[in-house]
Amino acid sequence: MNIPQRLAVLREVMRREHLAAFIFPSTDPHNGEYIPSHWKGREWISGFDGSAGTAVVTMHSAALWTDSRYFIAAAQQLEGTGFTLMKERISGTPTIPQWIASQRQAADSTEVGIDGNVCAHSMVESLVEELRDNGGLTLRTNLDPLKEIWTDRPPIPHDKVAVQPMQYAGEDTQHKLSRIRTALRTQHADGMLVTALDDIAWTLNMRGSDVHCNPVFVSYLLISTQHATLYINQDKLDADALAYLKSQGVDVADYDDVAKGLADYFEYNILLDPNAVNHTLYQAAAKQRILPLPSPIPVMKAVKNEQERLGFKQAMLRDGIAMTKFLAWLLPAVRQGGQTELSVTEKLESLRAEQDLYHGPSFDTITAYQHHGAIVHYEPTADSDIPLQPEGLLLVDSGGQYTDGTTDITRTIALGPLTDEQRRVYTLVLQGHIRLQMLHFPEGAAGTQLDAIARSPLWQHGYNYLHGTGHGVGAFLNVHEGPHQIRMEWKPTPLMPYMTVTDEPGIYLEGRFGVRIENTLITMPCDETECGRFLCFDTLTLCPIDTTPIIGDMLTDEERQWLNDYHRQVRTAISPYLTAEEQQWLQQATEEI
Repeated sequence: MNIPQRLAVLREVMRREHLAAFIFPSTDPHNGEYIPSHWKGREWISGFDGSAGTAVVTMHSAALWTDSRYFIAAAQQLEGTGFTLMKERISGTPTIPQWIASQRQAADSTEVGIDGNVCAHSMVESLVEELRDNGGLTLRTNLDPLKEIWTDRPPIPHDKVAVQPMQYAGEDTQHKLSRIRTALRTQHADGMLVTALDDIAWTLNMRGSDVHCNPVFVSYLLISTQHATLYINQDKLDADALAYLKSQGVDVADYDDVAKGLADYFEYNILLDPNAVNHTLYQAAAKQRILPLPSPIPVMKAVKNEQERLGFKQAMLRDGIAMTKFLAWLLPAVRQGGQTELSVTEKLESLRAEQDLYHGPSFDTITAYQHHGAIVHYEPTADSDIPLQPEGLLLVDSGGQYTDGTTDITRTIALGPLTDEQRRVYTLVLQGHIRLQMLHFPEGAAGTQLDAIARSPLWQHGYNYLHGTGHGVGAFLNVHEGPHQIRMEWKPTPLMPYMTVTDEPGIYLEGRFGVRIENTLITMPCDETECGRFLCFDTLTLCPIDTTPIIGDMLTDEERQWLNDYHRQVRTAISPYLTAEEQQWLQQATEEI
């Protein structure tokens, strides 16, 4: 079925169920950013495949809300589908309840549907209130029309789960559970339901392959004062995994029995994070016992232990070797001809695959030439792939999953002559990138308070970007990890010692080009003064930054020194692993400016 046909069969269900509209969020029962194909209902109904967005269908129209990362891509993908693009955070864009109210015909029902299994409880509560305020609309949460109309729906993954060795995990599960229970007691909670897949994987020191590019597995974890139960399809656990869980004091039950486990929960109260637990499971627990508080696990997971920090450095070294080999190969290959966005993507993947402990990409590689670079989350396909010429800018945002760490790096490379505008924009982005990494800041500062440092050179020239400047990175886990972020929107989680975070400012000029430069950093204790402890950043990523586009007069002496010092560090670390020809290239690429 094409998209109009899918809308037609959906509307037949809506008519039978007396629904004025149905809402399809991007998430799954675990509120994930990246989700198994089984729950990609929003993509199936709309055709839009970005990681963030909400589709809404009424009896007469359809619309999709997404953020600035996907404005260009969504406009292209929605063409001819019957969906209208709604640009979030842009003046004049209605909210979902406002739009539904405006589209409702006088004879239509006042009931709106959403599957309570795939949206957080807080989202449902907010929708209930907003729909009521927009014409007395009501919300129904017990229907999943995709069970009926998505006839070739992929199954929930059944892949096996593996134990993460202690040499990489650095802390056993029993100790993590003890720390979690201590944190729960400080919140006067007797237990909690863990629904985020990366939180479960981190707690249990186990990894899976149920989500594309993310080494997690579909499950729930119920923790009480004395017990812990993993709800999972038990076919996913071999004898070694079962024995390991038993040794760590973790029982096993069927995935579909989690609601029953909540109903039978015997402690006095339970912590359920309303922003993480889906509405259906939230309703399954006894309401009088719920403590609606944030989970303590994300902050614990974000602070890397000594073994995790060592693993990151080792993974970044191997990733840097692959990236350096790729960059040394790239320009001669482009000059020779025949290279496209997809072909160089495949080359980079093959070089990463040569590295020890490599499992695959940490996200789908963004290889964006010239005007495609202005599409923030562009991914080349057979239809969009274009040849590379020895001119202009190529933006490559990529990363790898290694047993000892996860990497995320962006480089924008001059393939030949550039315009003055391209050089100026590149230099401004580099200035913002460097200034954030040079920063010393007081312990307790949140990423929002640091965000303007990276943006200030851009703002001075009238440029801005609407995505975040930095996000956490998991230890052989999800490449996007919270709760800390560096972004304009208020994110109150303070940056603490040994948190990983990216530094990725950018400028995107639609129809022309885009520039982004990204390293992965780790926060470190730095200075102790009479005003308290200060933190700084240690750069984990090891890869040359292209110096050919730089307008040297725009850099300060301090910025120039940082870049020269960084390149000296890269050269020292990477050179021993390269061929003589690659070493010569690296020497030239990291010469002082």
